[in-house]
Amino acid sequence: MHKPILVANWKNHPDSLEQAKFILKGLSRKSAIYKKLGTFIAPPHTYFESVSKLSKNFSHLASQDISLEQKTCTSLVSVEILKSFGVRLAIIGHSERRALGESDETVSKKIKWVLRAGITPLLCVGEHEHDAEGEHLEFLQEELKNSLASLRRHDLLGKLMIAYEPIWAIGKRAKDAMQPNDLSHMVIFIRKVLSDLFGREVALKTPILYGGSVAPSNAEVLMSTGISGFLVGHESLDSKNFGEIAESLNK
Repeated sequence: MHKPILVANWKNHPDSLEQAKFILKGLSRKSAIYKKLGTFIAPPHTYFESVSKLSKNFSHLASQDISLEQKTCTSLVSVEILKSFGVRLAIIGHSERRALGESDETVSKKIKWVLRAGITPLLCVGEHEHDAEGEHLEFLQEELKNSLASLRRHDLLGKLMIAYEPIWAIGKRAKDAMQPNDLSHMVIFIRKVLSDLFGREVALKTPILYGGSVAPSNAEVLMSTGISGFLVGHESLDSKNFGEIAESLNK
């Protein structure tokens, strides 16, 4: 059975290295809790060295994205550089990247690329709205199918994570997160789609995380829905709140 998984997506925060070190110092106070989980921190590239050094005894380093460009190209960070820092996981297909025009086809290529590099892909999927007619289910099914196109069962078995992030619930208050009963149904649906595509074993062995207004006040009840953990955005920048979310996973 997998350990619960907790991924901190810092996005383009905090505003300075000193603030980043302050957050890491706060997180280190509860290092015993994070060691019981599969904990990952995905900071901006400029903070990689500090995060790698200051969190190595309780967390793994993650990347917020990867570059498909293999030749020399100004401003891009290669997979080889990511690996040199000890990156173990890469967030692929986040809704904010998709909003900038990233297609399912590009997401699929990135997943293949990180798998080839020995990095675990965390595939983000999620609908724009949760409608009563069930059209969101069709959207999610197509997003999963297209984002995993051309991949085979043995490529993914024990090597893939999925983050279900309903776009309508991201970046809001805890009360706006998906309701536990609805989330439970979505987890079952995602596993069914995976089973149809790659077989039951892949479906059962793929951790499914939830992201979307996760907070200390709702983390424990959300964990009762069959998810494997959380992908956390702004709350991961508050060491106290992030620690309380981690405690909920340990329960």
